[in-house]
Amino acid sequence: MLLPLTQTHFIVLIVFVLLFFKRVLDRNFELLFSDKNTQHTCPCSPNAQPTEGEREVWNQVNSVLQDSESILSGLQAYKGAGQEIRDAIQNPSDFMLQERAWNSVCPLVIKLKKFYSFSLRLEEALQSLLECLTCPPFTPTQHLEREQALAKQFAEILHFTLRFDELKMRIPAIQNDFSYYRRTISRNRINNMNLDIENEVNNEMANRMSLFYAEATPMLKTLSNATTNFVTENKTLPLENTTDCLSTMASVCKVMLETPEYSSRFSSEDTVLFCMRVMVGVIILYDHVHPNGAFNKSSKIDMKGCIKVLKEQPADNVEGLLNALK
Repeated sequence: MLLPLTQTHFIVLIVFVLLFFKRVLDRNFELLFSDKNTQHTCPCSPNAQPTEGEREVWNQVNSVLQDSESILSGLQAYKGAGQEIRDAIQNPSDFMLQERAWNSVCPLVIKLKKFYSFSLRLEEALQSLLECLTCPPFTPTQHLEREQALAKQFAEILHFTLRFDELKMRIPAIQNDFSYYRRTISRNRINNMNLDIENEVNNEMANRMSLFYAEATPMLKTLSNATTNFVTENKTLPLENTTDCLSTMASVCKVMLETPEYSSRFSSEDTVLFCMRVMVGVIILYDHVHPNGAFNKSSKIDMKGCIKVLKEQPADNVEGLLNALK
């Protein structure tokens, strides 16, 4: 027989829940938001070493994350071939200018292929992490405590993804270069010219790359599709296992940002950005896989609270993040 829940019992229950949540936050603060993490010298800090049960997946994901900084550096250094392309278009009969533009664009296309190929590796890594962080019989909170090294890698992937997309949106040359490449290679194919670059980027690859770079946020779109595919392909896994994992991470990030006890321990702006990007990333994934989305009243994510903590940050730091949530 169930005893009636008195006001005293109710208060004790609430205190117990808050203390438990605080314990989870304290345990995960150094794991997810330490300054060592934001430096990205190592995808996993000593505070979150993988257990034997995590090691196989951790090694797989780590091999991907180790290349993430070089991908970002390559994207940041992308200059484009705008001038060469303009000269070639304005002087269609000048063979030297045509050759100069083509020789400038081809290495850039190889670089764009490298970025796209990395997105496929990232997609596979994310699905492996989701499989580990959502499997029965443990709850999302239990998974975050048990598989801390994998939870941190999940956060690292989201952090990288939003950084990549923020950079990509500032480089219109990417789509201009690739459009010129596709037009030129089609024209040369009609003229039966033998093009060595097609060994690197054939027509099928070019089509896939074109769809990828047409997205405003291509990496985030890749992860969103990966999460949706994970849910679709694992029909025996309750949807709540995935959505609760994402909403739990969003809640942890929000509390970290809005609670002085935790935010005061952020010693750099990069740490705050890391936390905000992870929060926005899991919100967007949640919005893609939950039938009602993240903005519905039934959502387990406090969207008003999340947007509030974002708006409390300097506008330059959050403009892209707020736009990603629209």
